[in-house]
Amino acid sequence: MLQEPSVDSSGSSFTPLVVMELASDTKQEAIAWLLNRIRDLQQNGGAELLVQQLGPGVGVQEKDNLNIFLVGASWQRLLSGAEDVGLFKEFSDGSMRAFTCANKHEFKDFKGDGDSFLSVAECQYIIKHELDTLRARDETHVPGYTQAKLYPGKSIIRRLQSKGILIQMFPLHEKEELKRLTFSWYKKVKLSLQPLDDIRHYYGEGQALYFGFLEYFTFALVPLALIGVPYYAFDWEDYDKYVVFAVFNLVWCTVILELWKRCSASLAYRWGTLSRKKAFEEPRPGFHGVLGFNPVTGREEPLYPNIKRQLRIYFVSLPFVLLCLYGSLYVMMIYFQMEVWALTVHDEEPTFWTGILLFIPSIIYAVVIEILNLIYRYAAEFLTEWENHRLESSYQNHLVLKVLVFNFFNCFASLFYIAFIMHDMVLLRQSLATLLITSQILNQFMEAFLPYWLQRRRNKKMIRKVQKRRTLEDKELPLVEQVRLEADMSTYLGTFDDYLELFLLFGYVSLFSCVYPLAAVLVVLNNITEVYSDAFKMCHVFKRPFSDPAADIGVWQLAFEAMSVIAVVTNCALIGMSPQVKAYFPDSETQLILWIVAIEHVLLAFKFILTFLIPDVPKPIQIKLARLEFESLEALKKKKMLETSGLSKMVQ
Repeated sequence: MLQEPSVDSSGSSFTPLVVMELASDTKQEAIAWLLNRIRDLQQNGGAELLVQQLGPGVGVQEKDNLNIFLVGASWQRLLSGAEDVGLFKEFSDGSMRAFTCANKHEFKDFKGDGDSFLSVAECQYIIKHELDTLRARDETHVPGYTQAKLYPGKSIIRRLQSKGILIQMFPLHEKEELKRLTFSWYKKVKLSLQPLDDIRHYYGEGQALYFGFLEYFTFALVPLALIGVPYYAFDWEDYDKYVVFAVFNLVWCTVILELWKRCSASLAYRWGTLSRKKAFEEPRPGFHGVLGFNPVTGREEPLYPNIKRQLRIYFVSLPFVLLCLYGSLYVMMIYFQMEVWALTVHDEEPTFWTGILLFIPSIIYAVVIEILNLIYRYAAEFLTEWENHRLESSYQNHLVLKVLVFNFFNCFASLFYIAFIMHDMVLLRQSLATLLITSQILNQFMEAFLPYWLQRRRNKKMIRKVQKRRTLEDKELPLVEQVRLEADMSTYLGTFDDYLELFLLFGYVSLFSCVYPLAAVLVVLNNITEVYSDAFKMCHVFKRPFSDPAADIGVWQLAFEAMSVIAVVTNCALIGMSPQVKAYFPDSETQLILWIVAIEHVLLAFKFILTFLIPDVPKPIQIKLARLEFESLEALKKKKMLETSGLSKMVQ
């Protein structure tokens, strides 16, 4: 497990799994109350977990926060928690079933007291769930903080987070397991696939699905890249040839997304999340409103009128997004003016340096795009928070929509303008190549080199402090220093930015790669480095994130499918602009447009038929799920029959 088991103040042996850091000036009465609630029995409204305060460690200073606590649990508590969260595990017959303590010996890997039955990530997820569901009883406020209001049923952890009393809560890394994962994931030079099962075991299903999708997307790009190289090498100036490439592009972007859904379903079934029911969502920590009763749970919680939220969305957020889009359009027009200026300078006196000058406007524009995307992201987060969404899923959906609309417009508007207004294929190819290459270089710097450099500085500082009191031969950090080191690490903010980057790369490839066939090659190279840089960050730069029992990639699947629909329209329009196609309609441009629109509709119809014909879940998995549903219904019937017969005997 994580560390050598220590002994809690109650005398129970436990392994520290989760770290809770309270503000350094937290009042003692609040700390005592929280620890008591965490340790108290479940029937008394507690979490029945084990908790102890972290020691001061080596070379403790006044600025070091002493209000850091380690949380663990007994194995029996973890097993009952696994049943509470609806964890799916492999049954003795090979199927995936919801774990129950009553049938624990019927599960495949359960041996003895089940010491190795649950992974560390699953144990940490269970503890987080139990802490999140810790609720106030008759308290009106957090002890010592009259402004931190409480009411019966309010989540204690969420209130502490929203008031800044609880600074952070994160799961501890398991050093030996992390070393093994690091070696098999990115330290070993190999041509094999990523260890997705090991990633899932250590980080959870949500993270493993992201890396699975990244790997799948990279392999799916290989056919496009292999076709693109000879196209670029031999026919890149002959735009009649890109018709075939565009048609292949249309089929490719539809098929790979449909096959990914099958691949995703297979992974989710193997990991036990495909048929897992979602837990009832609690209000977000920042959600506020007038105190009332939830009509579903009957518990007291803040209520906020939906009409107010809609007014904020349509009369503030929407105009702001439109204003940002206008600003992006204005920046784009400045870029085109720079392009005209650079072209004029080059035409007047063509030299080597003026030839380089032709690429400068596109590079500057690519950098400005990245800066605008970053600024807009902060504005979108602020607006979405201000809209006061009750659920985290609703918050994420609105944030994703805002960010996707702006990023799509900001990154692709200039390419659409060049292609369909200016009809300049040479400039389109040049702009696409410059935008793609520049954005990849910037992303690699921001996502890999900068975090690596910052983390090395943090690690060296901590190790130097530890080595003042310890011998240099022992390279392992003690638990206290390990916890403080991880507490200073960057917080992993989820897969949002990673999926967004893949979404934009998918757009560059599917929308305009027929004009610049090397786009797929560049994206393959980028994704290979992305795997290694993301793996390094997960293992050494970020705190370990809590497991996310996801069954798919969520709203991002819809985003990629929407991009594939736009790709059909774009590629059909590019085909219609081909001189080879125009030659068939020398006298009537209207007839050409009608034919292109008709072909576009046929291709869209073909796309949706293909979506219907390729089932999202493979047939063998469908059969297994149907069999489990049948068995559960039969078991329910048998239980009712036994209850009925028992009642009839009592009556007699």
